[in-house]
Amino acid sequence: MANRDVERGGKQNRGVHNNNNYFYDESSRDTHWTPWLVPAIVVANLAVFIAVMFVNDCPKKITGPNKACVARFLGRFSFQPLRENPLFGPSSSTLERMGALEWRKVVHEHQGWRLVTCMWLHAGIIHLLTNMLSLIFIGIRLEQQFGFIRVGLIYLVSGFGGSILSSLFLQESISVGASGALFGLLGAMLSELLTNWTIYANKAAALVTLLFIIAINLGLGLLPRVDNFAHIGGFLTGLCLGFILLVRPQYGWEASRTNTSVTKRKHSMYQYVLFVVAAVLLVVGLTVGLVMLFKGENGNKHCKWCHRLSCFPTSKWTC
Repeated sequence: MANRDVERGGKQNRGVHNNNNYFYDESSRDTHWTPWLVPAIVVANLAVFIAVMFVNDCPKKITGPNKACVARFLGRFSFQPLRENPLFGPSSSTLERMGALEWRKVVHEHQGWRLVTCMWLHAGIIHLLTNMLSLIFIGIRLEQQFGFIRVGLIYLVSGFGGSILSSLFLQESISVGASGALFGLLGAMLSELLTNWTIYANKAAALVTLLFIIAINLGLGLLPRVDNFAHIGGFLTGLCLGFILLVRPQYGWEASRTNTSVTKRKHSMYQYVLFVVAAVLLVVGLTVGLVMLFKGENGNKHCKWCHRLSCFPTSKWTC
């Protein structure tokens, strides 16, 4: 994209519990939902991208042999010149018109709806396909385990949390993409593992695998023009939501219900503690973030080194 564009990237998944998964002890006793919400979100994102390209109409706005649109045979759906957008997508101005996240418009023009609409926009076809493939791998299995209501809440609220943090720290660029929501699903996976620790057979393998995937994805966010603040904000929001929404009965509770000589609480004390702490942190974090945002605060003034979390300068590139 142009220099003022920031796209939100996102990647893969960990092993989750299904017929060939080896992490869980009691997989046969869990309800399996038929996933429909995640496929619907994928279709919605594809439809929005088509609508954005229709509005963009590159051939009508770009003329001259040195500024030719890419794939002109697509007509008004052709892409901006690669020098303007190497991801095969629309222009910055089109994304801005269609609801991209921009701090000035959110704060000074009271367009808070951009905190949500930016989640449904993508900088290009490469950006879109990367995020949607990640969503399919991560989201469908989560929806099979926990149902569409909980997964839908995590997806939407995490994307919202990512947008808040992005607005506080990236105030000179626009931002689009669903990866704040995707990182929320990754964060929820981590908290689900921690709060349901007793039902995992191979705890170390599950934890190391998931932490490795999260670290790789957050590391990629240090590259230029990737909105790592959306990643971090979505991840932290999803982490809290996982402790709240994805709690399972502890190991052995089902057996204790059929054996009157054995008594076992449905949930452990640490699950209750994590639930309460996560709920408090989530409410406080979102509230403080929104208050700071609409007061026009710049997060970089309160954290002088935080800008390096989204782009770490090296000899190979500048931020």
